[in-house]
Amino acid sequence: MMVNRLDSIIMKYQLVLRRGLVIAGCLAITSTAFAAPNYGEALQKSIYFYEAQQAGPLPDWNRVAWRGDATVDDGSDVGLNLGGGWYDAGDHVKFGFPMAASATLLAWGVVDYPNAYSGTDQLNHMRRNLQFVADYFVRAHPQANVLYGQIGNGTADHAWWGPAEVLSEGVGAASTRPSYAVRDGCYGSDLAGETAAALAAISMVFKSDNPSYSQTLLTHAEQLYDFAWGDGSDSTRGVYSDCITDAANFYRSWSGFNDELVWAALWLYRATGEGKYLSRAVADYQFIGNEGQTPYKKYKWTHAWDDKAYGSYVLLAMLTGEEEFRQSAERWLDYWTSGFNGERVTYTPGGLAQLDQWGANRYSSNTAYIALVYSDYLKANFPEDSKADKYYDFAVSQLEYILGDNPNNMSYQIGVGENHPKNPHHRTAHGSWSNNIQSPTDNRHLLVGALVGGPSSGDAYADDRSDYVMNEVATDYNAGFTSAVARLWLDFGGNPISESQFPVPEQRDQEFFIEAKTNASSSRFIEIAAFVHNRTAWPARAADNLKLRYFVDLTDEFDLGYSLSDISVTGRPGNLLISSLQAWDQSRNIYYVEVSFEGENLFPGGVIEARREVQFRISLPTNSDAAHWINPGDPSWEGYGSGFVNAPKITLYTGNDLVWGSEPSGGAEPEPQPEPEPQPEPEPEPEPQPEPEPQPEPEPQPEPEPQPEPEPQPQPEPEPGVGGLQCEFVLSSEWNTGFVGVVRLTNAGDSSINGWSVDFQLPDGWMITSSWNGTLVGDNPINVQPISWNSVIAVGQSREVGIQVSRPAADAPTPVISVTGVQCE
Repeated sequence: MMVNRLDSIIMKYQLVLRRGLVIAGCLAITSTAFAAPNYGEALQKSIYFYEAQQAGPLPDWNRVAWRGDATVDDGSDVGLNLGGGWYDAGDHVKFGFPMAASATLLAWGVVDYPNAYSGTDQLNHMRRNLQFVADYFVRAHPQANVLYGQIGNGTADHAWWGPAEVLSEGVGAASTRPSYAVRDGCYGSDLAGETAAALAAISMVFKSDNPSYSQTLLTHAEQLYDFAWGDGSDSTRGVYSDCITDAANFYRSWSGFNDELVWAALWLYRATGEGKYLSRAVADYQFIGNEGQTPYKKYKWTHAWDDKAYGSYVLLAMLTGEEEFRQSAERWLDYWTSGFNGERVTYTPGGLAQLDQWGANRYSSNTAYIALVYSDYLKANFPEDSKADKYYDFAVSQLEYILGDNPNNMSYQIGVGENHPKNPHHRTAHGSWSNNIQSPTDNRHLLVGALVGGPSSGDAYADDRSDYVMNEVATDYNAGFTSAVARLWLDFGGNPISESQFPVPEQRDQEFFIEAKTNASSSRFIEIAAFVHNRTAWPARAADNLKLRYFVDLTDEFDLGYSLSDISVTGRPGNLLISSLQAWDQSRNIYYVEVSFEGENLFPGGVIEARREVQFRISLPTNSDAAHWINPGDPSWEGYGSGFVNAPKITLYTGNDLVWGSEPSGGAEPEPQPEPEPQPEPEPEPEPQPEPEPQPEPEPQPEPEPQPEPEPQPQPEPEPGVGGLQCEFVLSSEWNTGFVGVVRLTNAGDSSINGWSVDFQLPDGWMITSSWNGTLVGDNPINVQPISWNSVIAVGQSREVGIQVSRPAADAPTPVISVTGVQCE
């Protein structure tokens, strides 16, 4: 009976595909006083956030200036290269389970709505970030039945507060990064299944442009699914947190592994088209738990890093058309919108659907994205079903709340809008040098694009780094959010920031500096105590080749009859090399003492690790008490008293590069490296007490059914244009009263094109309601001209201009678009 039913389901799905099931539909919503967010900018910055989370050697395309290579030796304890992947949140552990869940949701958006990424010029950035994490999963899967699912010990890592780049310099247990794996006899069906889903989804992103790479990912996905499924019995299956026990304190697998088995099979079916995977998914669906004592599949939680039942309901409904799966999907989405059986998810007074106060924005945006996917499916296949509008309106309301339409009038995505958080719970973005979550007061870096956890039950929010419930960020927080803003860009548009202007360079504070005081003095000597500080953060880095120079002018001493050999230099500690006086400009009697910190490794990892002290004395002979040592006039003297102060007249170098202070004129000066005016804090901070880290979310409640996402439709080859310029018109989405279209211009010539224009004419009654990536001139015909950042089209490069058009009647034909006299097909 099961085989016959599955054959029927597969045949039904193939018929639906032939009829064009999968579209990126656009639905009209009721206008409100709140202006639609700039979804193009939100998408651009959300993708950028993942570059801030990159571990290991950074790729040359990483755009985050304050990030550097970090934890590059991951996997060395097991003889493997396990560098790469994403740090999970504001810490440095690579938790494979939420990482894979995040990657699947991100890839889903690209698979189903590719035009949103190409239309915002973000497709290349998204593909790079997906390949970066997929490459890590491949390295973490060295054998068919072995998968490394965590790098770093969570408890040890969370006990230290500092930037990722100096973690390996030696900061106690945090710098020891064990590699944990699941394997035969120590199973992780959920981990292996989710990683299989991620690789299958990402393989679809690369299927057309890089089929060889796509097939590599698919091979690993199929092996991981076989490992996850085992022989079909529980003796060859298990939850990963029973094997990788450290993960149980942070990302325990509460929902078991059956949801991941269904989820992985669905993605493998989408990626391969092989009916056996859909058969497995339908068969394993029965093992997804019910909601309490009800006869319904669970519906009171949502799709998240642990529980994939909800996305699976939607995919099953879309891929099979079966009523049972539709009911599960809609029961879940009804619970989140209008309610089911008199029960509904909790809403804040301001309108946020708040499943849980911990990571509320994450749950809301995950649900919003899948609601959009299912709404598009209903609109395409059941256009009279009012639930399509209900689910769509819910998704829009949640994204608008998150991006500013809330009682606080703030965006919860960092760097988007005028009012947004600035101090998330994130070690590297904070930039502390002293292992102290409270110092400095403000984060030194803006974690652009990150989605914070969100407000409390009363919409209250405080931008407080130590409150990790409201201010934690994580790769899974941004995953569904990224795909949701991409989908809504198709309806509302919004321009990302020009590539030439993004990211905005940060204003740097002082990274290296010196503090000094008078340690002792007399008429015959001066003794200086100095602290050398390393508070680097662009990126944080260790320095073991620092040297200090203190300059003196010996003109007065020489005039009194002393020679250079009469002046001695002594100092401590004894492990530092403290020179005798060296000539800088003999003609002007300028000399210096050099203190070498060669071999002393300074790095911003704690109070002791970030600074070193030296004390040195410059003395005349002690055979007289005459007041012959004269400080005023010395180039490095600044009237030092008994307390440490910034000392910009004492110079500091890394190797021969000047990084602090001003040298006297003359001499063989090292090439200066300009630094901004320092803002250091003079005294060390107390060692921090490690703050508690978030515990995994509670056991999710049952939810409704998933539906498949629309497959991208192939576009016709562009017709040749003038001077090597090709043009194609892509109908991105269409509905009764309008459409979104994209004009794609491609330089197929052999030289760069500087300047272009697009001409088109609309029939009477048509109206352009919005446009992006171009300037519109004239009424009808309409001419679109480039803006500064996209006027040049390099050889092989494409530019896109988007328009949203309203039409007077549903049967009005789509107008012909032409470029420089050549029609687009």
